[in-house]
Amino acid sequence: MKLFPLHIVPNDTNIDFMRHRKPVLALMVALLLVSLAIIGFKGFNYALEFTGGTVVRTHFEKSVDVEAVRERLATAGFENAQVQSVGGGNDLMIRLPPEGEHNNAADAAQKVAEKVGAAISTADNVATTQPGEFVGPQVGKDLVMNGIYATLFMVIGFLIYIAARFEWKFAMVASLTAFFDLILTVAYMSLLGREFDLTVLAGMLSVMGFAINDIIVVFDRVRENFRSLRVEPLEVLNRSINQTLSRTVITAVLFFLSALALYLYGGESMEGLAETHMVGAVIVVVSSIIVAVPLLSIGPFKVSKQDLLPKAKDVEELARRP
Repeated sequence: MKLFPLHIVPNDTNIDFMRHRKPVLALMVALLLVSLAIIGFKGFNYALEFTGGTVVRTHFEKSVDVEAVRERLATAGFENAQVQSVGGGNDLMIRLPPEGEHNNAADAAQKVAEKVGAAISTADNVATTQPGEFVGPQVGKDLVMNGIYATLFMVIGFLIYIAARFEWKFAMVASLTAFFDLILTVAYMSLLGREFDLTVLAGMLSVMGFAINDIIVVFDRVRENFRSLRVEPLEVLNRSINQTLSRTVITAVLFFLSALALYLYGGESMEGLAETHMVGAVIVVVSSIIVAVPLLSIGPFKVSKQDLLPKAKDVEELARRP
């Protein structure tokens, strides 16, 4: 592996990615169906933002260990409490899932805050709590719908942008591939029971953006090769993958490493975002190579030189090419 210039894979690879494209695509479709089944049957471990619950802010006289606070809460009967350090090491934000009949009355939240304060205080480090805040389930429903709307708007925006820049077949393939990446990432989080909070949702949307960015680079090379090379379409697609392979892998590795650093040093509150990015990076780099471009040779998405000819103003420039 060379560092200057940076190469993870050689620039002159000649791998025949298109040779087994049909069985590989069939396998990807099966993987997609399995992922949808996992999501449908297992569901998600929703965080407080989506389920409702109580938020309690606490202040300690001395610096406190977050894990020790979490253990004391579990001992006192507050299971699955989310404990997050805010500001310095003396302030914590505690999120408690709904238990039994919750209401948004001020005294109910205050009673929960008092119980939390009594549970986490020690003789040498007393905790003071602010009045608790109740998060109703309706807020969670609104967040779920807003997440769905954000995903739909992103996909529609991708379709419009890529169709305007390239061609409608490219737009459909790019959106399908990004959707494939999203579903596999979501299925991973569902299968392992990872907590689904707003940071995970943000991570999934950014994974889709990373996927589209990666696919556009490959598609741009496909378009240029179709215009300049006089070879069969499958050879054009194969060369395009090989020519962009080094860039695709390097980008994914750097994306993965930045997410890994966030996972290791960003604290518990950032683990969901970081893990989503790491899983998404692996899925995106694979799908860009064995899903996106091979789809351009299948059925209604099959592209030809005629589809990618430049507009009339570029015909003269194209004619001057060898």
